Amino acid sequence: MVSLVLTSSDIFRALFLALSVVWLVSDLAFAKHAGITRHYKFDIKMQSVTRLCQTKNIVTVNGQFPGPRIIAREGDRLLIKVVNHVKYNVTIHWHGIRQIRSGWADGPAYVTQCPIQTGQSYVYNFTLTGQRGTLFWHAHISWLRATLYGPIVILPKKHASYPFPHPYKEVPIVFGEWWKADTETIINQAMATGGAPNISDAFTINGLPGPSYNCSAKDTFKLKVKAGKTYLLRLVNAALNDELFFRVANHTLTVVEADAVYVKPFKTDIVLITPGQTTNVLLRAKSKTPSAKFAMSARPYATGPATFDNTTTIGILEYEKSASASKSNHKNLPLLKAKLPQFNDSSYAMKFQRKFRSLATAKFPAKVPKNVDRRFFFTVGLGILPCSKNQTCQGPNNTRPAAAVNNVSFVQPNIALLQAHFFNKSKGVYTTNFPTNPPFKFNYTGTPPKNIMLSSGTKLVALPFNISVELVMQDTSILGAESHPLHLHGFNFFVLGQGVGNFDPKKDPAKFNLVDPAERNTVGVPAGGWVAIRFLADNPGVWFMHCHLEVHTSWGLKMAWVVNDGKGRKQKLPPPPADLPKC
Repeated sequence: MVSLVLTSSDIFRALFLALSVVWLVSDLAFAKHAGITRHYKFDIKMQSVTRLCQTKNIVTVNGQFPGPRIIAREGDRLLIKVVNHVKYNVTIHWHGIRQIRSGWADGPAYVTQCPIQTGQSYVYNFTLTGQRGTLFWHAHISWLRATLYGPIVILPKKHASYPFPHPYKEVPIVFGEWWKADTETIINQAMATGGAPNISDAFTINGLPGPSYNCSAKDTFKLKVKAGKTYLLRLVNAALNDELFFRVANHTLTVVEADAVYVKPFKTDIVLITPGQTTNVLLRAKSKTPSAKFAMSARPYATGPATFDNTTTIGILEYEKSASASKSNHKNLPLLKAKLPQFNDSSYAMKFQRKFRSLATAKFPAKVPKNVDRRFFFTVGLGILPCSKNQTCQGPNNTRPAAAVNNVSFVQPNIALLQAHFFNKSKGVYTTNFPTNPPFKFNYTGTPPKNIMLSSGTKLVALPFNISVELVMQDTSILGAESHPLHLHGFNFFVLGQGVGNFDPKKDPAKFNLVDPAERNTVGVPAGGWVAIRFLADNPGVWFMHCHLEVHTSWGLKMAWVVNDGKGRKQKLPPPPADLPKC
């Protein structure tokens, strides 16, 4: 019999070998779940496009309108090289992407980067972490996003399934807004004269206005479906200034996801979608081929006092005919119309928003911060500012319309906020004294105060890493109550509750949903009402928050949060890439 004596070095070697195997297995497991790197090239170039019987040159990506679809899987890394061949400064924002520790790739001009100037390029480098669903990309400077936009489709990881029946086919439906005139000229003239910018001439579905507009029947989006099949429509509102109602005649839709977060499925005939929001819906085609075509219609939900583009874009849902049906029949099928709510139906809007709930399952939990470290109360709305020097404005007493958060109309700096923050050069660029509450209390949704003059400045809120924030956003009736879709960069937030009138800090929090609230990146602050959200400040950087109605952003309805680095290596913002554009 042989006795086996193990020395300490033998034990150490065996232990090291065992650990190495564990590391190797975990590395392989990680590699299996880690994504791949996908490369895209975006050439920003002018393209001649004809709509509504008029041809104009527009800014595009790769000559395409709408722009190319980006498709990737959760966990993938994206390297998107943007080359600017046009006369305008350009930046691209990857709307709704969390950009965890990759703030340099977020894209808003003068917030996370200086713009890409003519003849220059920049590589946006980021990883899709913990997100799957529909988002979109768009220009984030001036009004260039009028034509610079396209969908982002993030598929689940390989071998992961949807938490709803797998569709037969997936179709992006991207809503846009079209002007006959040049949009840069429109906003520049409005800012120079202190007037409201001209409204759009049409809405579009995947770049096409449809048969309700002058000579546009040939420019109609058509969706061909097979009887009995289920289709996933990936809805994106890329319009500049209008929330939209959407309906498919004689069909019910099932909402399954919003802003790239799965929701508890619910059925609806009509979807309301604000600029900046995305919504995935299942459309089940009828079991037998009907002898009709069906309108897919979208038109504005408009609450403010200003004029708006009160037109309807129409796409057509057509059933594929069986081989036995003759073609001549198919051409003459009646088109059934889709009835939409009144343009100002705010009670429908409120009811619809309340239907969104997180799945809140073990696999897809709703990680609502239960304790709150910092509370903020922000008024959002309109007001006036004095006209700039040597300028005559159209408002009373030489004033111009403006917009603000907590009475501060945001002034865009001329170097990027994130660089100023990272290199400790904030002096003269921004201050961190953004007000936690409005400077004075008034009946926010009642009779407006006599003095509606705003202040202006580049003020930010500074937050320590990983603290929980509760924010109540309150609409005001100054220059008219209006719904404002507020978008927060760098985070998703939970929508705890909303209501009509003034927020009551004593009674309303008792009604907050802390169990399965919707998790979003853009939420409509109700017209003449309030919405309460929570988020965890777990992403170091400078994060823009603004109204996604572009006219209000131009007028100053925006601010930013600075989230400072944490202590750990993975809680710090890495240095900027070498090709970050210079101002």
